[in-house]
Amino acid sequence: MQRVLDPKASAALAPVQGYLAELHERVSGLTGGNPADYIPELSKADPAAFGIALATVDGQVYAVGDADRAFTIQSVSKPFMYGYALQRYGRDAVLTHVGVEPTGEAFNSIVLDEVANRPFNPMVNAGAIAVAELMGGATQEQRIANMLALFASLAGRDLEIDEQVFRSEQATGHRNRAIAYMMLNTGMIRRDPNEVLDLYFRQCSVNVTCRDLAIMAATLANDGTNPITGEGVFEAQYVRDVLSVMNSCGMYDYAGEWAYEVGMPAKSGVSGCIIAVIPGQIGIAVYSPPIDASGNSMRGIRVCQEISNEFELHAFNNRTNVRSVIRRDYCGDVVRSNRLRTPEERKVLAKEGRKVVVIEVQGALFFGSTEQLLRKLTQLATEADYVVVDFKRVHFADTSARKLIWRATRSMAGGKTELVFSAIADDGPLAALARELAAHEENRLVRVFCDADAALEWCEDQLLARSPQGVSGPKFALSELDLFKGLKPEEYRLIEPIVRPLIFDKGEVIIREGAEAKLFFVVARGTVSVQIRVPGERKKRVASIGPGLSFGEMALLDGGKRSADIVADERVICYGLAVEQLQELAATHPNIMITILSNLTRDFSERLRHANEEISALE
Repeated sequence: MQRVLDPKASAALAPVQGYLAELHERVSGLTGGNPADYIPELSKADPAAFGIALATVDGQVYAVGDADRAFTIQSVSKPFMYGYALQRYGRDAVLTHVGVEPTGEAFNSIVLDEVANRPFNPMVNAGAIAVAELMGGATQEQRIANMLALFASLAGRDLEIDEQVFRSEQATGHRNRAIAYMMLNTGMIRRDPNEVLDLYFRQCSVNVTCRDLAIMAATLANDGTNPITGEGVFEAQYVRDVLSVMNSCGMYDYAGEWAYEVGMPAKSGVSGCIIAVIPGQIGIAVYSPPIDASGNSMRGIRVCQEISNEFELHAFNNRTNVRSVIRRDYCGDVVRSNRLRTPEERKVLAKEGRKVVVIEVQGALFFGSTEQLLRKLTQLATEADYVVVDFKRVHFADTSARKLIWRATRSMAGGKTELVFSAIADDGPLAALARELAAHEENRLVRVFCDADAALEWCEDQLLARSPQGVSGPKFALSELDLFKGLKPEEYRLIEPIVRPLIFDKGEVIIREGAEAKLFFVVARGTVSVQIRVPGERKKRVASIGPGLSFGEMALLDGGKRSADIVADERVICYGLAVEQLQELAATHPNIMITILSNLTRDFSERLRHANEEISALE
């Protein structure tokens, strides 16, 4: 849905709206130029009419002045018709009909590329006439309907032809007729020139507003998808072609100076409109009828110049720092997964954890930033056995980035260091990369995990499996459990009658948040997850607990409500101990409770100390 800010909104609340209002007031005083008079209907335009609109790629529209006044689109129709031709026929086929070379001549010059037997580019009249012939449809009526449907999909609403302007164009378009017949003579067009010109005059006579043009320009900025309706109009590969030609040819014989001063792909029309596109950001439209000798709106040029300078939107203002692609990196001896470990396992990870390295990546991945990432990855891989690349904060990866990442994956496969990826969702901006990596997961060329925590846990398990201490297996004897270490043999025998073996199937909730805390548990076999509720009613795992470790032990201390869910990750065997029974036993054998609480305190203290170290490392 289109979002439009109230033009009277405070500049403090709407900085963009406020800036455009100030810009409109400032440029309104600019004089010079006159409405186009070689098309009689255009000469009737009000010279004081002046509107500015700006549309973002996520559908926000800002508008000031006469942004909703209707006027005819004229030559601003040309890039969109060119995009249609590319989309329908493909790049190679369209290139046989029209080239992409600037002419340095006026928009209506009778100059053709006789060597290639085609007009020089689709932004001059000759090229636009050749492109008009490519509109699909078996009859003229169908072609007109298809042309209007194209513009409707771009503007997000139905548009109509201004019949008076159309008839005026038709009556005075002698120069265009000369161009069309010259093109027919050399085979550059094949249909009846009058029929082709009829469609060309009609496309130029479509009524639009400044707001419409801003949305149409934002569709180009948004890789061909209308940001208001969400409709895909052009493929991104053809948007690139359209913007390239707009950048070099869109402002006719003023194109070089425009590129130097403004630096945005743009297109002007003799009705006094200009569109400009900042890829990935915004579309700009200006309407002001007085035009200069090149056919460009005087106020439109000034508006685009000021916006470009004010916000540094020139195409060659480089604000991409590839060195910022790496947010941070850390080793597994300092930052560990949320899997709780036994004291023996923690000792192993404290010693061997440096063999695991996590690289947090951020921003957009393209050739330059990915090259920086891979260079850092190669450096860290010389010391590490496992490198986890966390993509949680990456919002885009282009084709070159995906190719480089896949090359790195193949080159490292089977080597000393194993490359592991995390947080590459298959339904987001990294979907293409996710699909490419998933296709090779089965043959173990690559491993991909849902998040960095899961990847880190897997790497830790590999280190523990290689260690003499190994990963903790099932622990059924009470004497093997850390919670009860230090008890005397007779004290173990006293506890055994109040210990209840419990079995839970995968996915079963063992403890539910908010329930009364009457039992605490020790895992004998399998693993369980500690889950908390986060905004949006979604559950998040904050810890994983395996054999020999306890959970729900806060019941011993305060007996309050449960603060999280505990869910079985697999078939789990636990020991459940009733707090009330243990307290009754401790009344006559106090050393039992003293020993258990001492073990808990020691474990909590070690966890807290390591948590502090992790926080310090991640700051």
